Amino acid sequence: MALTIRPLHPTFVAEIAGVDFVRPLEQHTVSEIVAAMDAYSVCVFRRTGLTDSSHVAFSRQLGVLEHAPSLGAKRIPRFDHPELFDAGNLDAQGSLIQDGRRRLYNLGNALWHTDSSFNEHRAAYSLLLAHEIPPAGGDTEFADMYAAYESLPAALQSDIEDLVAEHWLWHSRMLAGYPEPTQAEREAKPPARHKLVQIHPGSRRKSLYIAAHASHIVGRPADEGLALITKLIELATRPQFVYRLKWQDPGDLVIWDNRCTMHRATPFEDTVHRRDMRRTTVYDPVASQPLS
Repeated sequence: MALTIRPLHPTFVAEIAGVDFVRPLEQHTVSEIVAAMDAYSVCVFRRTGLTDSSHVAFSRQLGVLEHAPSLGAKRIPRFDHPELFDAGNLDAQGSLIQDGRRRLYNLGNALWHTDSSFNEHRAAYSLLLAHEIPPAGGDTEFADMYAAYESLPAALQSDIEDLVAEHWLWHSRMLAGYPEPTQAEREAKPPARHKLVQIHPGSRRKSLYIAAHASHIVGRPADEGLALITKLIELATRPQFVYRLKWQDPGDLVIWDNRCTMHRATPFEDTVHRRDMRRTTVYDPVASQPLS
């Protein structure tokens, strides 16, 4: 069956039907999905029927998977697959999280960010699968970083083209209210550096590569660099560049390309309602390259 693609926004995001996730996908279908990702950056698949095992197996068809980090904390894993990141608000026993430190950590997801930009080997795709959805809130917003870059004045594009930002997981977490990270947490996730403007290897379009994880610009005064990053995030998340995704049913899957989008979680009553979301993360097979 051929894929059916329905655009959801003028510049990015599409809903795709016609994919049977019951069995491993044939290579031509995987290639069609990759082509759709290059064209739309965010692709939505409804009621997929994916399980933890088939979620991981499908993700592997897109590339090498990152393993969820322990971040220096001794926690009982909630999943049998180390490739699954826990993007929900439940503990290993399936109860609402009571650990105040962990809840504060999760609040960082409400900031505009790009998954794994704090790693030297950055991420390409994230695949987020819904298992339980709260009755209200808990949507996910996406920002088009191609359109955002293209909207910048030429002088600003020229100014930022060769800049490098340092990304640190704990910078964004502390912005959201997380306490000073422990030494073990610092050692588990040191900072990484990436160019502020990247050329996407698939589309060959220029894109901003920024996030709440970005703490400063290398070679510029810290306050000046952070002010520039903040300004760019504000410009990139104006309403015309943003799409708000409403999760509808368990089994809904969203794939986004971290190299040309930002995203954030929207609020819900996380101390009252359950939200069980599980994510796999595909490494970028192409190292970040200087612009030519």
